[in-house]
Amino acid sequence: MALEFTEENFESTALKSDKLVMVDFWAEWCGPCRMVGPHVEELSKEYEGKAVVGKVNVDLHGGIAAQFGVRNIPTIVFLKNGELVDKVVGAVPKDQLADKLDAHI
Repeated sequence: MALEFTEENFESTALKSDKLVMVDFWAEWCGPCRMVGPHVEELSKEYEGKAVVGKVNVDLHGGIAAQFGVRNIPTIVFLKNGELVDKVVGAVPKDQLADKLDAHI
C-alpha cells in the first residue's frame, strides 16, 4: 500500500530516503486523482524495495504541496536524494509513471 506522507513524516520518509521517491499530490474531491490512485497503489507494490511510493492529501498537508509548487492535482513528483528529478501533472497512464520510475531508479 502507498505510504501516506504527512507534514510529520515527509522529511524522514521522502526527503531523506536513499531510494527514489514518487509522491502523488491528490485530494478526495478530485476526479482525475481518483483515476490515478489505483495506479499509485499498484506501483507501490510493484516497486516495493526499489522505490518509495506515497501520497500527500493536499487538503490536509498543503505545506508539502506548497514546498513543491503544486498548483494543480494530481501532480506526481519524483525525488532522488531529496531533490526533484521529474514531475507529471494531470491524470496519466500507469505505464508512463512506471517509465519515469524506471528512468530514475
